[in-house]
Amino acid sequence: MSDTPQTYHIPVLLKESVAGLNIKPDGTYVDVTFGGGGHSREILKNLNENGRLYAFDQDADALQNKIDDLRFTLIEGNFANMRNYLRLEGVKEVDGILADLGISSHQINQPKRGFSTRYDEKLDMRMDKSAGLSAYEVVNQYDEYELRKIFFQYGDLKNASTLAKSIVKARSEKPIETTGELNEIVSKHFPKLKTNKFLAKLYQAIRIEVNGELEALKKMLHQAAILIKPGGRLSVISYHSLEDRLVKRFIRDGLFEGQPEKDFYGNISVPFKKTGKLIVPTEVEIAQNPRARSARLRIAERTEEAFEL
Repeated sequence: MSDTPQTYHIPVLLKESVAGLNIKPDGTYVDVTFGGGGHSREILKNLNENGRLYAFDQDADALQNKIDDLRFTLIEGNFANMRNYLRLEGVKEVDGILADLGISSHQINQPKRGFSTRYDEKLDMRMDKSAGLSAYEVVNQYDEYELRKIFFQYGDLKNASTLAKSIVKARSEKPIETTGELNEIVSKHFPKLKTNKFLAKLYQAIRIEVNGELEALKKMLHQAAILIKPGGRLSVISYHSLEDRLVKRFIRDGLFEGQPEKDFYGNISVPFKKTGKLIVPTEVEIAQNPRARSARLRIAERTEEAFEL
């Protein structure tokens, strides 16, 4: 039985993230992570007949949730290329962009996608099923140094070196083809009572590498600073510190590393200003949807400052 839009992915911080867009009824908005369409449907409730919503998803499975509405356009593609896709639609500027980052409930719950530690399936983890790089290539072809770097940087795994050594040793005897085989190789290096937690970190690290998630996020944020009109809003939900740190830093400085240039008076020119404090889910929402636990919502307003890639 296929998922309904309601079960495909339960939208997190739904009201808060859409309210943060401060929607103009006749405005143009973008939902860069369509999924089950929960956030898109909420945005459409706030638009009149002249408003427009463009949504992105690189996972072909999400197309089954397409909304039948003349104000809505669903684009199958990676939000890293958002600006080019919107140009093809004749859109050069928008009033707001919403992003619900990370992985959808549907992707985790589909065993054959290889995202979950619970199922013994082929190593995959591709959000775009037509992409060339999968978890199989990462696990079996990356050298020990590359694996160690990924596990440490993207999974915050302190024993990254040991994990990389074990994987390289095991695959020298035969390729590691399934999630079950990978779990067996690495689980002996995790505390027994916390195995699932550490496996989740390992899978996160591999998934981020497979899908180029952090680079895609950087590209999207840069493009958002160009596409959003002054006074328009950016609303971003992230689920781990790597994402949240990039979003926070870009809103604050307009950069991901280094220091912004200051004028004679010590002021910096940045494309966004934050509109309030960090927003997190309530205990009620977490109880209803445990995957919301790590969600962090940041909202920012576009300034008058010029910004180019």
